[in-house]
Amino acid sequence: MATTGTVPESTLAWFRRTTWLGIWINWAFALPALCFPEALAAVLGMGGLNSTIWLRNAGLLVALLTLFYIPAARDPVGLATIARRSVLARFLAGAFWLILIWCLGEPSILYLFAAGDLGVGLLQLLTLHPVLHPASGAGRGAWRRSLTSAIFSAFWRGVNKIVQWDKLPSFFVGPFNLLALRNDLREWNLHDTSGLPSNDHCDPLPAPLEYRSPEGTFVDKQEPKMGAAGTRFGRNVPLDQAWPQEPPELLTPSPREVSRRLLTRDQFQPATTLNLLAAAWIQFENHDWFNHKRNDSEAPEDFFEIPLEPGDEWPTAPGPMKIRKTPVDPSRPADSAGPPTYINTETHWWDGSQIYGSHRDTQKLLRTGEGGKMKLLSNGLLPLDPTPKMQNGIDLTGFNDNYWIGLSLLHTLFVKEHNAICDMLHAEFPSWDDERLFQTARLVNAALMAKIHTVEWTPGILGHPSLQVSMRANWWGLLGEAFKKRFGRLSSSEAISGIPGSPQEHHAAPYYLTEEFVAVYRLHPLIPDDLTIRALADDQALRDYNFMDVQGVHTRPVIDKHGLSDLYYSFGRMHPGAITLHNFPKALQQFRRINGDVMDLGAVDVLRDRERGVPRYNQFRQSLRKAPITSFEAMTENPEWAKELKAVYEHVDRVDTMVGMFAEPVPKGFGFSDTAFRVFILMASRRLKSDRFLTDDFSPKIYSEPGFQWVENTTMTDVLLRHHPELKPALAGVANPFAPWKSTAKT
Repeated sequence: MATTGTVPESTLAWFRRTTWLGIWINWAFALPALCFPEALAAVLGMGGLNSTIWLRNAGLLVALLTLFYIPAARDPVGLATIARRSVLARFLAGAFWLILIWCLGEPSILYLFAAGDLGVGLLQLLTLHPVLHPASGAGRGAWRRSLTSAIFSAFWRGVNKIVQWDKLPSFFVGPFNLLALRNDLREWNLHDTSGLPSNDHCDPLPAPLEYRSPEGTFVDKQEPKMGAAGTRFGRNVPLDQAWPQEPPELLTPSPREVSRRLLTRDQFQPATTLNLLAAAWIQFENHDWFNHKRNDSEAPEDFFEIPLEPGDEWPTAPGPMKIRKTPVDPSRPADSAGPPTYINTETHWWDGSQIYGSHRDTQKLLRTGEGGKMKLLSNGLLPLDPTPKMQNGIDLTGFNDNYWIGLSLLHTLFVKEHNAICDMLHAEFPSWDDERLFQTARLVNAALMAKIHTVEWTPGILGHPSLQVSMRANWWGLLGEAFKKRFGRLSSSEAISGIPGSPQEHHAAPYYLTEEFVAVYRLHPLIPDDLTIRALADDQALRDYNFMDVQGVHTRPVIDKHGLSDLYYSFGRMHPGAITLHNFPKALQQFRRINGDVMDLGAVDVLRDRERGVPRYNQFRQSLRKAPITSFEAMTENPEWAKELKAVYEHVDRVDTMVGMFAEPVPKGFGFSDTAFRVFILMASRRLKSDRFLTDDFSPKIYSEPGFQWVENTTMTDVLLRHHPELKPALAGVANPFAPWKSTAKT
């Protein structure tokens, strides 16, 4: 493909086409305004216009202004200043139309004019930016935004002072607002911890691989340890705001009392737009992304002690509740500058490590050594973990902590999918050896899981129309799936043609998942206290279980008793819990781990944020460019919750981040808060954009042509039906497999 510098000629071509589109749109207004002003005024609802002279004058001005766009369309590089100003003019025009509507009450048909100018302006911006600011290869160094991008974001910040993004029209306007918000977050909310002092002297690494390494090294070839297992979490808040809270603030108010008085589930509140498979899915994905190093010490100084209130029935009462501390980063020298840092034991990448493992020895244990395949028993289940503490109840897989039947269903399903990909690749390339088959199948399977999460799970839990557009645009671009599949990438711009296949970029900091990302994914209310297993054949209830009876070492006995088909169907029919206050599962407030520890996960969740330097709710909001809350009544729409929050916290600035996010009103269709969404919209795209296997190397050359097409053309429903075709009646007509499935009850 021809290029100009490092910019494909196609990108220049699309800027020219977009500019010409804007020119024709302008003339489509200008000519009727000059020649047929009365007819145009009637169409626009300007019945009170006494004279057409001003409409004719507007048409003349637009026509004359448009003449200056033509040089920009012909030579955007040589006439870069004019090209930039043509983009700025579009945004100013769009702002003008919106002001007329919102402030002066002009006819709503003018939204078409606003959408036209803003739409063309955005397309111009997205195609001009890579022309004038080519990607730096891997985004090292400070990320420098273009002037046009800064103006674009400033415009939307001004809009949001009048109306928030979720209240804007979802066609173009809302997604554009989200694009601007994401760019702001990329500039202001990525903070590097890898540059803090370290005494870790890295051993030389092997040469970069064509495929993913087990440990997640060389996903960026120039910084090979970036995002690898055993590296630090980054931050989304400035480092000077990331200090842990010290006693007595650390335990004030008591995390146990926060859990008891604000989180405890009084009555199950279902999330009726989702099924329980959606709840299992996010835990499945979390185990791919992060896990803090565990503290196994029994030394008293390695525990927090939380005093218990009178009447608390905790097993150790009247003695304190003990919670293990998070081990600090062992690479930090004593008394080194900067806040403490913590280690992710898993790879930070979207690489399927929950089923493949994040270490070479684990991966070797999971492979058959033949045909690239992973181990499965003859009955289609995973082997059992032989570790004595697992007591023959938990699957042997890449990550099996906090295991339950929901995780087992998904781990088993995607190991089967891996083996199916191997069969396909072997049929296409019979000369490939075990290693090449395995590594290529892993690439395909990991990318498929990333795609399912992006375009199916996320729109399921964030059902706002703007998000439906935006998340699909993350994968396929604003031009849509059908367009991209037919014509391929038309631009290096991630907005036009999607992030997969765009240039790798890290923006303002090297890529690592963040402590704040971990904090917003504390979604335990999704878990119900009770599960009903139903028969796929006729929807008859077979048995009710308490959550504790389907987790840990009880996992495999339940699967053996009911079989996979009935369990998938049951998960498709059940609802998870809504992510709100007073909906934390009671089973998790007295949860017994395999090592014997008993914990209140609600109290643990609260304490972990304080311990790891996640700011409290108001400060957290402000770090994400949201206005601070000035009263408990402003925090929530529920008056009773406001009273309870005040009784526990006394002042709004003391409210914990998780609690505040559970309390705040959510945008239409959202399953969690807008505050959490700010971190999500930043990090969701970052997990794709920073990964060379999902950017520079996302191509048939690396994935193979049939492997690449497998990713592009497979959905979660396809995966389910490929391995369990008996589920077809329950999935027939279901648009999103993470939404409730159809009943098979006999009528």
